[in-house]
Amino acid sequence: MYSSYDVIVVGAGHAGCEAAHAAATMGSSVLLVTMNMQTIAQMSCNPAMGGVAKGQIVREVDALGGMSGIISDKSMIQFRMLNRSKGPAMWSPRCQSDRNMFAWEWRKTLEENRNIDFWQDSVVGVLTKDGRTVGVKTALGVEFKANAVVLTNGTFLNGQMFIGEKVFGGGRTAERAATGLTEQLVELGFESGRMKTGTPPRVDGRSLNYGLMEEQLGDENPSKFSYTNTPALTKQRSCWITYTNQTVHDELKNGFEKSPMFTGRIKGLGPRYCPSIEDKINRFADKDRHQIFVEPEGWDTVEVYVNGFSTSLPENVQYDALRKIPGFENVRMFRPGYAVEYDYFPPTQLKPTLETQLVKNLFFAGQINGTTGYEEAACQGLMAGINAHRNVREEAEFTVKRSEGYIGVLIDDLITKGTEEPYRMFTSRAEYRTLLRQDNADLRLTEKGYAIGLASQSRYDNMIAKRNGVTELTSAIRAAKVKPEDVNGWLQEKGSSPLREKGSLYTLLKRPELEQNEINELLARIPNMPRVGEEIAEQTVIEIKYEDYLNRERQNVDKLDKWESLAIQSSFDYDQLKALSFEGKEKLKRLRPSTIGQASRISGVSPSDVSILLVYMGR
Repeated sequence: MYSSYDVIVVGAGHAGCEAAHAAATMGSSVLLVTMNMQTIAQMSCNPAMGGVAKGQIVREVDALGGMSGIISDKSMIQFRMLNRSKGPAMWSPRCQSDRNMFAWEWRKTLEENRNIDFWQDSVVGVLTKDGRTVGVKTALGVEFKANAVVLTNGTFLNGQMFIGEKVFGGGRTAERAATGLTEQLVELGFESGRMKTGTPPRVDGRSLNYGLMEEQLGDENPSKFSYTNTPALTKQRSCWITYTNQTVHDELKNGFEKSPMFTGRIKGLGPRYCPSIEDKINRFADKDRHQIFVEPEGWDTVEVYVNGFSTSLPENVQYDALRKIPGFENVRMFRPGYAVEYDYFPPTQLKPTLETQLVKNLFFAGQINGTTGYEEAACQGLMAGINAHRNVREEAEFTVKRSEGYIGVLIDDLITKGTEEPYRMFTSRAEYRTLLRQDNADLRLTEKGYAIGLASQSRYDNMIAKRNGVTELTSAIRAAKVKPEDVNGWLQEKGSSPLREKGSLYTLLKRPELEQNEINELLARIPNMPRVGEEIAEQTVIEIKYEDYLNRERQNVDKLDKWESLAIQSSFDYDQLKALSFEGKEKLKRLRPSTIGQASRISGVSPSDVSILLVYMGR
């Protein structure tokens, strides 16, 4: 145990774990401070990783050298690739996780890293000197010195939990709130706000009648998140689907007068895209039912997560309503759902590295920035940990562009636009989503992770082998001619028109009805074609099928990258540009964009304001 570290990470949720791992793996001495050593990497909400756009983030974290993908692969109990019926840009990996195994694998990973020390305590203040952080002070009165600090406090800052009319301090069930830190940061000049999130009840799976529900199986040939050699999933647990009904809704309405959301006791805004069950009933009054996902919590537990039933209504109302759901007639509840309200800091106060603008070498990551979701938190923690390490060594900042990854989209959205409700990633937020697919995250980002010393040599070698395999197969396909007698039988099986004469294999593969995951069957029928794995074959054919779309997006990226490369000094005096609009000038002065590209995306900065900046910069 030392009194001084390169980096201190406060909080051991998904953001904190990635931040500590990244900084320590790159060579920094790290202290990870958490209020409870037994809840490191706790999955506070549903036991799952990935999903639409979120799965792409997990793969990007893995490609850069983070651990969320590896931990997910080691602890998953079911895997599904969502949106397979749509184009590859929409394919999103998702796994059901063993909650306890996920946390244990993360803790073991952190403990195996000799650059990481641990301290169980609550941080009540950040130590500063001459405008930079120099450490933290804990509730026990212990002061730890550091060259950089990463705050990943989750929902614990002045957290309050609500169940009906009952209100008590806490950031998560059976865990106390963190107090003092918000007030100290506000004294330093930071702006804070309040947000809310919630969680559903947990129930006893032995009391459910699965015969009244729809079974949701995992993929027949399950994939995984990590590009490393993690173990394949050989057995899976089923999830189940059921529905609410009007009787359920009527039971829930009986408690609305005691709902903290409707009575105004909760002031913070909740996640619009993941509303509570009472919010769904209120907002979507025309719907007579809502989907409920019944998700097991692990391999060796009977505990079940009732996804879609997030609520803060009184526990008796929750119980009575649950028993009206098909399959839940005899349900036994382990614990009720609850809402939690907590402090956050509007992310427009951050630089693209997630370092704060007010205090040098102080970083914010995760729900403290107004986001929601494990995946969103993990990627922020990764980027904050990387940049904390690099700041300590006075190395150049590390960022991911919007055109390079969903991570770049998320951070740019936060620091440029801010958020007044919990921010969640969607594919629609990314303007280059055809380029930012889950299948090519390693080709996009592993070289960047390797260059900064985070992605390992083996990760880099795997990426190079894949890239070379795609190049070799693409060349062979471009050169190949296909005889009708070799492929017509297979084409007819797939409902595709037969060939009338010898033709180009490259052109044949562009047929929309030919599925990417079946292409290896076709390639096996072509003489002298290289034999490659499913991953390389699928990657190659996606590039061929969507060649025109991808080229168009790359051209757009090239055009906009010119603006992204035009840096604006943080000390730039906008008052000297008299022609700027009043609103544009005020927004630019407050948000301090680092590039012309970022400035152009700020709400209130008009195209003419951007033109004035370009003229001033000689462009």
